[in-house]
Amino acid sequence: MHSFRYVGRELFCEDIALSDLVREHGTPLYVYSQATLADHYSKLDTALAPLDHLICFAMKSNSNLAVIRTFADLGGGFDTVSAGEIQRVIAAGGDPGKCVFAGVGKTEEEIAFALKQGIYSFNVESEAELARISKVAVKLKKIAPVAVRVNPNVDAHTHAKITTGTYDNKFGIQFESIEAVYARAAKLPNIRLRGLQMHIGSQLTDVEPFRKAVEKVGPLVTKLNARHGFDFFSIGGGIGIVYEDALASGDVAWWKTAAGRKILTPDLYAKTLLPLLKPLGLKILLEPGRFMSGNAGALVTRVEYIKKTGKKNFVIVDAAMNDLIRPAFYDSFHEIVPLTKKAGAKVSSDVVGPVCESGDYFAKDRPLPKVGEGDTLALLSAGAYGSVMGSNYNSRSLPTEILVHGKKTSVVRRRQAIADIWANEAIADWQQQPKQPISEKPQAKVKVTKATKAKK
Repeated sequence: MHSFRYVGRELFCEDIALSDLVREHGTPLYVYSQATLADHYSKLDTALAPLDHLICFAMKSNSNLAVIRTFADLGGGFDTVSAGEIQRVIAAGGDPGKCVFAGVGKTEEEIAFALKQGIYSFNVESEAELARISKVAVKLKKIAPVAVRVNPNVDAHTHAKITTGTYDNKFGIQFESIEAVYARAAKLPNIRLRGLQMHIGSQLTDVEPFRKAVEKVGPLVTKLNARHGFDFFSIGGGIGIVYEDALASGDVAWWKTAAGRKILTPDLYAKTLLPLLKPLGLKILLEPGRFMSGNAGALVTRVEYIKKTGKKNFVIVDAAMNDLIRPAFYDSFHEIVPLTKKAGAKVSSDVVGPVCESGDYFAKDRPLPKVGEGDTLALLSAGAYGSVMGSNYNSRSLPTEILVHGKKTSVVRRRQAIADIWANEAIADWQQQPKQPISEKPQAKVKVTKATKAKK
């Protein structure tokens, strides 16, 4: 479930009317629900309670410090893919000792930093990386904990750009080679073979690919554990969320009866995998991202123009592909709803942004309530791979981000000042310097505010 719902005619996040946030902070605007973040973590944690386990939030889905801190306070760990993400965990008050470090291109500097911070394990993607980790660990006189990522060659039947578990992908080492790789790795100095890792893809709404992968890899884990003395087996992330009909999915009854609605619930996930995982006798790591943060966020945007052509009704908004790139990148779906409910027939519309690209759109030929200039819309399920993939394309500033907690709100990222976009750039030494630098009013301080109470 999630905490976005209509109260009367107004769209709320927890106990806060989104229209109140727009009046105070403008648009585009990201809004996150702390209750939803905590709820999704807790549901997964409870479902897996029979196992010794650690949920490592995949930070690439949303790396805002307040989001990280929410999961750290719940006892969670973190799946990181750069030294920068490990530093974010530390900055947010998280424990680097609960971090796994994944990614196919770790530099020597990143490996050294991770070792110095005492991370839980490296998820190793190649033999070349194993050799590099060993080299850095010897130099630092440290023991490097590692888990090789096995590619089980299981097709997750998801979008081509987010599948990771077949031999066509750049991730991991092929299943048939793993035993030999571990035998060679065991001879490397300063390497501790702590476990085995896999991840077959993202946005999986069917439990079968998970079952097939664990059934295939489980016997391999048992064999390698007998030889090398493992601590854990990481089964990766990938649990999908609701994008279509997302507003309805916030209802508790909907969640409980969701089996026929193409959603993979934590209970079904655990019921399927627990019988396969428990006999292994190892700590089980999970690395969910989208499942934890996706439905917890919305991107709020203002309608700037309505443009009608002979064939199209264009709703031109102030958010753009630089704020939320998923529709342009993946042709992905985000439910779009007005902040104030509107009656009447729906109009087939293209919702597009101001960026000078034909790919700058959020919806095409979507039946939407009739809206006009100045109306505000919410793009739901934008808490994962939204702001974190933002850019300054067209010299557009990154938007404000708000965390909601009941009746409280906090600015957890201030809107980027325009001049900050080029703050690290400079006119060349031999070019004429501008006479007057551009100045901009300072940004508002971070503050906590109270907003409208939900109407009964």
